[in-house]
Amino acid sequence: MAFYSDKHSIIRVNGTQALGSTQGLTQFGRAMQELDIQIICANSPQAKGRVERANQTLQDRLVKELRLRNLSSMESANAYLEEFRADFNRRFAVAPRSRHDAHRPLLPTENLERIFTYQRSTLLSKNLTVQYNKLIYQIQTERPTYALHKAPVLICENAKGEVTILYKNKPLAYTTYKKLALQSEIVDTKHLHRAIPLPKPPAANHPWRTYGTHLNGDPI
Repeated sequence: MAFYSDKHSIIRVNGTQALGSTQGLTQFGRAMQELDIQIICANSPQAKGRVERANQTLQDRLVKELRLRNLSSMESANAYLEEFRADFNRRFAVAPRSRHDAHRPLLPTENLERIFTYQRSTLLSKNLTVQYNKLIYQIQTERPTYALHKAPVLICENAKGEVTILYKNKPLAYTTYKKLALQSEIVDTKHLHRAIPLPKPPAANHPWRTYGTHLNGDPI
């Protein structure tokens, strides 16, 4: 029913406007609103401390526990999480004042795959095109083209980078036909992964992989 957090800019709009926001909401705030979940932001140092102490414990203790057990892969770390969770709850869990379960069932109208996407509202051009993330999307439709002139659409991008364009909550078929030239622009720090491609790992014979060793393989 409610989400309790600090005033991070991912949670709420702290400036005059949020990048890619919908009706003055961040993407997270918009998702919570669609699910009818109230956002409660800590408004005092004491309340913020309660939020941060659990994070600090996890960020500090969990890393050390993994190191003590020589767990360095995602698979081994995930296998250990259940043991860590049980021990963490044994030491820090507090019995609630009420045993009432306030969780609500998911409604048939709540499509999590659509709600948990990066969304942006825009208008189609006269040519039934829309620009998003350095690409131009050309809408393909059998209906008269004038019916979609300046039509409001919703662009949804999921965690896999798959883009869906919705018109009246129904997906539109499209093709991408042009990639725009890169230009100098201001990029929000939370969206750097969209603007800067991930670096490729060095090749197997790259000198970096033999740094700190002799040519015969012995450590220096």
